[in-house]
Amino acid sequence: MVETPRAKTSTADPSPPPAAFSERVRACFSGAALDYEGGARIQRAIAWRLGHLCRPLAIGVGPRADLGAGTGLLARAIALHRPDLNLLRLDNCQALLETAPPEAGASNHLLWDLNWGLPAQLGGASLLASSFALQWLEHPQLQLDQWASQLARGGWLVLAVPCSASFQQWRQAAERAGVPYTGLALPAASGLVEVAERQLQVVRCQRLRFSRRRPQALAFLRELKAIGAQASPKGQLSPAELRRLQAHWPPRVGECPLEWEVLLLLARKP
Repeated sequence: MVETPRAKTSTADPSPPPAAFSERVRACFSGAALDYEGGARIQRAIAWRLGHLCRPLAIGVGPRADLGAGTGLLARAIALHRPDLNLLRLDNCQALLETAPPEAGASNHLLWDLNWGLPAQLGGASLLASSFALQWLEHPQLQLDQWASQLARGGWLVLAVPCSASFQQWRQAAERAGVPYTGLALPAASGLVEVAERQLQVVRCQRLRFSRRRPQALAFLRELKAIGAQASPKGQLSPAELRRLQAHWPPRVGECPLEWEVLLLLARKP
């Protein structure tokens, strides 16, 4: 295993995350790396939206990066709309970086744990883009604040992150079943926007809703596992608990859809 060095930045790093969870996240995505793009449909759609938003931006000559790039969905979407941009892809999962297709720029990546902040070479960045990555970090608000501080004047932040209003159906089913809700604790959209506004001029802010009908709890949980997104500090349910969750999951007829709330943010450093 490659050990990633600690980032040296101009701002103080937050306390490091529990190593066990950081390793668990990496292990889950490593195990699903070959199947990730086939199952990451929402992630692909969001990446395309962010790429489209980058088309008209006046982006300077400073460093440009895709933070938590995975297989390069976002970097490729941006390149489709802005072929003049070449983004450094950062991720803590070597398997995802290596699974990226050739057009993602296989040599233009860096194995890096974003829990330690950003590497020094991204200081004065002209573009920091990230999609479906910030929620996996131990301190999302602190990391977002640090990302903003690394931008040069006129630099752009392009961000998408699933937020805490997601998965209400799952939460309600777990409460009715008397079992723990084992989903990842997602950040609140309002808190992230507040952090961004401390240093950046917010140009676009949307809370997108995506819904999928899931007649069975197990089918949804398997879908998360198929793309490596099942890691949680809360652990996993026992087989008996899974059966109880399944029994209290709304039936197909008249069910409330399972929803994702995704914060989309476009902001500029004044």
